[in-house]
Amino acid sequence: MIKITIFRGPDDRIKRFSVTGHAMYADPGKDIVCAGVSAVTVGAVNAIEKLTGVVPEAEMKSGLLSASLPESGDAVRDEQIQLLLAGMVVSLESIADEYGKFVKIKHTLA
Repeated sequence: MIKITIFRGPDDRIKRFSVTGHAMYADPGKDIVCAGVSAVTVGAVNAIEKLTGVVPEAEMKSGLLSASLPESGDAVRDEQIQLLLAGMVVSLESIADEYGKFVKIKHTLA
């Protein structure tokens, strides 16, 4: 199972997220659930860096993606980052709605 944790500050802003595990929906290389979650989360990290210039602190290896989002010091840029992260969460929730047996999302305070 893939476990996704979204860490939010007291202001409800996303501070970091982590994705652990494997869906085990299908054989490696054919697992559309793992591929979908990976595409959404890695895509979000890449979009943040490319579109805002802010480089998240990220660790990625088999069965793990963890990313922390530093404050940029620019309110507009920080709002852009939050919008990209909110889009990521919506996409992950769509996957979890369809494949809930393989993906769980938890929101917690950072």
